[in-house]
Amino acid sequence: MTSATGSLEMGTSSIGSIDIGISQAQRQEIAAGLGRVLADSYVLYGKTHGFHWNVTGPMFNTLHLMFMDQYTELWTALDVIAERIRALGCPAPFGGANFAALASIQETQGVPNALAMVRELVMGHEAVARTARSLFTLVNDANDQPTADLLTQRLQIHEKTAWMLRSLLEA
Repeated sequence: MTSATGSLEMGTSSIGSIDIGISQAQRQEIAAGLGRVLADSYVLYGKTHGFHWNVTGPMFNTLHLMFMDQYTELWTALDVIAERIRALGCPAPFGGANFAALASIQETQGVPNALAMVRELVMGHEAVARTARSLFTLVNDANDQPTADLLTQRLQIHEKTAWMLRSLLEA
């Protein structure tokens, strides 16, 4: 699925037959970038869901419900991102080892306290935003509006979520 460099390995027989106005090389490069967005999103999904299960303290109810809304949104986004990769004619990465190799977000060890959870999620949402934003030059050069639209939507969600979580950390 992934090579030692973390890039997606693609067969050329089916990918070469697609004629959507984006070259095969550009589609592969965009799909590889989307694979990193997918991996970051998947790791952030898992972290958010785990925090939902394990949060404690005076902000339990607020955070428990907020984390549930966030992991539900992330779960839905995973399918959208993977389907865009498939629409470009490439296989979508899957599985823990592949996501770990592609993601810029590290999994959490242990169970942090509630505010540490919030901080980790802020950093996670900012990381996904950086990964998504890094694709815009490539996507714009390929004239790939559907991917640009997907990335813009993801950026809006991750930046807003990071802001909302960050607000909980203010004194």
